[in-house]
Amino acid sequence: MSTSQTEPAPLRDAATVVLVRDTPDGIEVFLQRRVRQMAFAGGVTVFPGGGVDRRDADADIAWTGPPPAWWAEAFHTDEHTAQALVCAAVRETFEECGVLLATRSDGSFPDPGVYTTERDQLVDKSLSFARFLRDAGLSLRADLLRPLAHWITPIFEKRRYDTRFFLAALPDGQAADDKTTEAEVARWDTPAAALEAWAADQHALLPPTWSQLTHLADFDTAAAALAAERHVETIEPSVTPGAGLAGLKFDGSDRYFAVIADREVPGLSR
Repeated sequence: MSTSQTEPAPLRDAATVVLVRDTPDGIEVFLQRRVRQMAFAGGVTVFPGGGVDRRDADADIAWTGPPPAWWAEAFHTDEHTAQALVCAAVRETFEECGVLLATRSDGSFPDPGVYTTERDQLVDKSLSFARFLRDAGLSLRADLLRPLAHWITPIFEKRRYDTRFFLAALPDGQAADDKTTEAEVARWDTPAAALEAWAADQHALLPPTWSQLTHLADFDTAAAALAAERHVETIEPSVTPGAGLAGLKFDGSDRYFAVIADREVPGLSR
């Protein structure tokens, strides 16, 4: 882990969505293993998410649920950024796994599959999310999201993100898919099983993903996870120069590093 940079890389706002569903085995989360060629967190298992698109920050969007001011307070930011974050959360979920948290004026969900062309255009950024919603006559469903966590990439990374984590349940009648070039594996798993696979060195988890899985392992149903009261605090792991990974500290870091020991962690090892 190098700490030789004199100036930290600039932070980019990002949104990540922890998508959950109920099964006979308990609550499951949707996970993706990013392709190794990705510049950030290549080869790592993550939740769907990505950077905000500033075109949506000021856009006039049909919106159902808590307004940007509510999200700004929940995530300790301004309304402008809060709108961009919520839009990014919904857009990235649609782009990366085909789940659309938006409804018609009567509150019904459309079939996301009819928007294949628009999904591709969102990915290549030739279409803004605001324009997509307007043209499709859809309202963004902010009420289907819950604030979950806020993590900032450690100061030594070359790419740094100021990431808000959202929690959402898979809407009835929709299915999460693997039709994204950013992931080589996509699957549903219980938080406990995902953590057990990580402990067995079957996949890699960065601390924020590990932390959310650990938190959600305590819930039996998606409804219970969504209903839980949370006060989101900003977590930026501290770094001790020259101490290697052992010098990376965050809430739960002792438990995290006790499991991985000297294992190489993509995105963390230097």
